[in-house]
Amino acid sequence: MPPAHVENAVSGLSHGNCLVTGGGGFLGRAIVERLIAARARVSILARQNYPELRAMGAVQWRADLRDATAVAEAVAGCDTVFHVAARAGVWGSYRDFFEPNVIGTRNVLRACREGGVARLVYTSSPSVVFDGRDMCGVDESSPYPLRHHSHYSATKAVAEQEVLAASGPSLRTIALRPHLVWGPRDNHIVPRLIARARAGKLRRVGDGKNRVDTTYIDNAADAHILAAAALDTNPRAAGRAYFISNGEPRPLWDIVNAILATAGLPPVTRGISRGMACLLGGLMEVAYGVVRSTREPPMTRFVANELATSHWFDLSAARRELGYEPHVSIDEGLKRLTLWFGTRSASERAEQRAQ
Repeated sequence: MPPAHVENAVSGLSHGNCLVTGGGGFLGRAIVERLIAARARVSILARQNYPELRAMGAVQWRADLRDATAVAEAVAGCDTVFHVAARAGVWGSYRDFFEPNVIGTRNVLRACREGGVARLVYTSSPSVVFDGRDMCGVDESSPYPLRHHSHYSATKAVAEQEVLAASGPSLRTIALRPHLVWGPRDNHIVPRLIARARAGKLRRVGDGKNRVDTTYIDNAADAHILAAAALDTNPRAAGRAYFISNGEPRPLWDIVNAILATAGLPPVTRGISRGMACLLGGLMEVAYGVVRSTREPPMTRFVANELATSHWFDLSAARRELGYEPHVSIDEGLKRLTLWFGTRSASERAEQRAQ
């Protein structure tokens, strides 16, 4: 159950209409469920069909962010928009990322202006300010780098800046930068770690001492609710970006091994230097580019640098101006993830016996 101040914040949104782009995804769905629990009128915009969310009471608009007309139809009549949908990943052409992340966001912004939306909460990423070096305790004054190391971070940075620049008296905007969101039902970080570990392809990159912040899913969803509420209660919040995490920086590979343990897998024991990982990543990028493969390489230079550097953030602004406080610790989150894996395994065994 969310803390009392989060429940108060979400109850304030229950009197209007809310749209969540990417509402069927990992983070988007968590936001949708909080809104529905507060009896808010919720719509989702997604490319796939989510009958389970419709059964919960959400209205679904099945469309692509690049379709400006469809986006405008979904936004019409809404008071609050949570723009969570994006093209993530580290492989693909610049256009592959630019169209959904920048053009799609521009379509959302235009629809919000024309539709009279009061609040827009944009899900950004800490990678928008990552320049390849350690980020230790950095705050929101950290500048955008002159050069980004991935198309994802580059396009998210463009979109974030346009969202924040659009904030004004009629449409108030805010951007959140949650870092490494994980937990039960994760369809990105956790399953990829587990798949690589089971295949024997997971290696520690660097000396293993780099510390990172992560964000448990409930905390990330709460932050979005609080951000929407802050746009009404705190004038300072509008037009600003905020780092979001659990505020518990730990050695990256300690966290990776703890997540693997929740699925009953052994820890990562073999490693590779950062330099070698970058070299291999560069070679793989060239090879995959030559054959025009759409599959993501096992390693890229961006991933190598991400895995070998520290990324942890000063949450003072989010705490002070949004009232954000992570209420699910990493250790508690790991317990919940272990329970989820156990429940899922029991369900799978029951299905196998029934066949």
